Amino acid sequence: MQLFNIFKRFLNRIFKKKKHLKIGLYGPPNGGKTTLANRICQDWLGEDMGKVSNIAHETREIQIKEQIHIKSGNKELSFNLVDTPGIATKIDYEEFLKAGMKESEAKKRAKEATKGVIDAIRWLDNMDVVIVVLDSTKDPYTQVNLTIIGNLEARKIPVIVVANKIDLKKSNIKKIEAAFPQYKVVGISAKYGDNIDEFYKALFEVA
Repeated sequence: MQLFNIFKRFLNRIFKKKKHLKIGLYGPPNGGKTTLANRICQDWLGEDMGKVSNIAHETREIQIKEQIHIKSGNKELSFNLVDTPGIATKIDYEEFLKAGMKESEAKKRAKEATKGVIDAIRWLDNMDVVIVVLDSTKDPYTQVNLTIIGNLEARKIPVIVVANKIDLKKSNIKKIEAAFPQYKVVGISAKYGDNIDEFYKALFEVA
């Protein structure tokens, strides 16, 4: 079945039959996936997609916004946007205790977050394009990031790497470019919309 799906996706890209895509937002917790999802939805639908929080794993379930149509010059693109929970190799309920949650709530949050990570990986097989959202102020050479990129390479899914939070002084896009030279890297501030037009142009290039 997996080989069939890969072959089908390959044919779709060659003959351009698939006009409506599934585009997934992936990355570690607090990289800015939901902030970017909200930016895209505000730009083209006039509404938010999900809740943003400073506490990791705020997004614990797959969120989908359908029928987004974007334009760049004379090009148009139609897609369903899929915001996924932050990928982590380990989720400990003590993380949530430190954020001020009671033990019962922290354990519940950790369980939900773990299920969300599993669901996010499963959903990769449904994606036509993946946007990997990374915090450009942090070291990109992490086990989580390498795991995400490894999964994408194995599935041969088109990828854009977004170096988010370029509005912060510690932002270092070059480090992310050096870590993942095989992919297009676009530096943006999802929070303020900085360089967002370059992101949309890159999306048209890979979609």
